[in-house]
Amino acid sequence: MKITYLGHASLAIEANGKQIIVDPFITPNDLAKHIEFDQLQADYIVLTHAHQDHVYDVEALAKATEAIIISNAEIAAYYAAKGLNTHGMNTGGKYTFDFGTIKSTIAFHSSSFADGTYGGDPNGYIIESDGKRVYIAGDTALTNEMKLIPLTVGVLDLAILPIGDNFTMGAEDAAIAAEFVAAKHVLGYHYDTFPPITINHEEATQVFASKNIDLTLLAIGASLAV
Repeated sequence: MKITYLGHASLAIEANGKQIIVDPFITPNDLAKHIEFDQLQADYIVLTHAHQDHVYDVEALAKATEAIIISNAEIAAYYAAKGLNTHGMNTGGKYTFDFGTIKSTIAFHSSSFADGTYGGDPNGYIIESDGKRVYIAGDTALTNEMKLIPLTVGVLDLAILPIGDNFTMGAEDAAIAAEFVAAKHVLGYHYDTFPPITINHEEATQVFASKNIDLTLLAIGASLAV
């Protein structure tokens, strides 16, 4: 798998020849102005919850690419009513797609659309493809349920965790989360976009290093291979 950081909590994932965009919030993000939104390709759009900073670009991207939106049942129904392609899931469920499998996990957060529509329970996801396993936590607090992930799915090759604090875990809790999911390699996201979630990169890296965990903070537009 190849993972490209698109800013905030947005990711582009290449898996088994398919293109997956996670939580597209690109055009309103001043830090991601160099990302050419019109050039993004998507076979699937994966959504962790309904907040604007995760779904702002969903409709434009889905209409342009005819991508299938993978999300919880409520979000899937919301976009299906708009004529978009969707696949609804719910917490704990697993499904096989042509890129591999995806499993929906617990995330402790809130979820509603900008128009007030209920967005269902927030989720994280575990994507398995090309013999690799990646955990995308979504917006979440530290939760004891994370300990179940290595017990139920096995060893993770990468955990993608929010580290910006204020709305989600900060670096300290995220480092504990990495221990809970038994991940030695972490990609940080959901930081620096807004003043309340601006972080000190060096301090965050040291927090993880103190637990012998590698924290990667990618520049927007940069990629890593899993």
